[in-house]
Amino acid sequence: MTSFLRNPYFLATLTGLGLWISFPGGGEIWPMLGLALVPLLFGIQASPPRQAALCGLIGGLVHFLLLLYWIIIVLGTYGGLAWYFSVPALLLLALYMSLYFSFFALLAQFILNTFPAIAVLWLLPALWVGLDWLRSVLFTGFPWMDLGYALYKIPIIIQIADLAGHHGVTYLIIFINTLLFLLLKTRISVRGTLLLLVPACLLLGCAGIYSQTRFAETNGQMAASSTPQITIGIVQGNIDQSIKWSPSQQSTTVQTYLTLSKSLITSRPPSLIVWPETALPFYPLNGDHTLPLRKLVEGRDLALLTGAPWYEILDYKTKKVRFFNSALLLKPDGQFHDKYYKVHLVPFGEYVPLKQFLPFLAPLVEAVGDFSAGTIEQPLAWKDAKTGILICFESVFPEISRQWVKAGANILINLTNDAWYGKSSAPYHSLAMAVFRAVETRRSLIRSANTGISAFVTPAGTIDLQSEIFIPWAAARAVTLMTGETFWVRYGYLFAPVCLTIGLFCSCLAIVRRRRETQSADNK
Repeated sequence: MTSFLRNPYFLATLTGLGLWISFPGGGEIWPMLGLALVPLLFGIQASPPRQAALCGLIGGLVHFLLLLYWIIIVLGTYGGLAWYFSVPALLLLALYMSLYFSFFALLAQFILNTFPAIAVLWLLPALWVGLDWLRSVLFTGFPWMDLGYALYKIPIIIQIADLAGHHGVTYLIIFINTLLFLLLKTRISVRGTLLLLVPACLLLGCAGIYSQTRFAETNGQMAASSTPQITIGIVQGNIDQSIKWSPSQQSTTVQTYLTLSKSLITSRPPSLIVWPETALPFYPLNGDHTLPLRKLVEGRDLALLTGAPWYEILDYKTKKVRFFNSALLLKPDGQFHDKYYKVHLVPFGEYVPLKQFLPFLAPLVEAVGDFSAGTIEQPLAWKDAKTGILICFESVFPEISRQWVKAGANILINLTNDAWYGKSSAPYHSLAMAVFRAVETRRSLIRSANTGISAFVTPAGTIDLQSEIFIPWAAARAVTLMTGETFWVRYGYLFAPVCLTIGLFCSCLAIVRRRRETQSADNK
């Protein structure tokens, strides 16, 4: 029994399960994050490189299969793919994500057996964070639920995100795991213990003090009379994804959103009403249901921000047309003055890479079309609000919200349609990641989702109000408009790529040293 408990593959499995327990959907026991990776580190410390890599792969597979199970719902229930396509797709995605765990375990094994404990304490978190960042940029990126995101409900401890982004929070999580492992793995001298504990306590203590201080400062700034505000209403239509794009349902869909919007105007008139991604399931340029939208805002001090498909005719002779997943700002004169075209499209959801070679994936884009990517230019402006738009998946990418702030945005609005996920943990994951965009940039974040979760998030990362999933819902709140650029916006976004550089450089040093030692031993 004892030997089984020490089996490196069993220990790797414990890490995968521990991470799942920490995350939304697995229990949300977030303190588990501080020790979930300790079993994996014990499993790889004495393992040969290949075994260490396999341990990382196993731990990653357990974690990502449990975390990403909703892929089957997306591809099967709503994407129209049979189970023999959707299940392998989940397995392949989980395997790809697990490769980063495997690479970490392989390189960590070299670092653990080459560098002194005090260096290991700082290098392993850097390596992990660097690989997280690499996953966010390779093959268009899929940075789904990095470890730091699991702390989204505890805003008082995530404020360092305005310094180093969500990667900074992840760094501290891995740092704590590494510290516990180093203290437990062997008997070390009092001097050795102090060499670990003193800098660790300084780092964690400073992070804690900074986080509490910034949380109080940000809340104070929000409450100041000099800080501008705007009242925004969110409408969650709860339109069934299976009928959303049916022409016969367009009138009913528009009427649902109009009824919910009018309830806000009656009770607490907002200055801006926000509808979700593709709330208009037709092209507004030639849609029959655009007139009621104009009547909603005409004669009122009110604008409507809604998601909708859009097109531009590039060449009338050749009938060359580009289609976009867009956000449109309808002002009181009844015109769509400002538009934003989604920049980061979802592969196999909004366009099909190499689609000529993958015809069986056509059902995934039949409903929404084959979109082109836009660019980030000027924020969508209404009154004092200069809005940076994040459409659906874009809230996962910190760089997009950073670009909006650099362009002058003083508020972020996330339009999304999470109906694709069904009643799974994925909508909670999406909310968790969006919360960090608010903290990193110190901007209020408004989230309007077709089936939920819609929410008001403050610049301090507090969820002021949120909806349940799969219910019609509407609410309005006075929202703070903050300006200025955080350290993360200016420089801190470089933290993760710097971590990758350091982690890989030191890993290479460790590998070279190991090979020299092996060659020296063979020569003897």
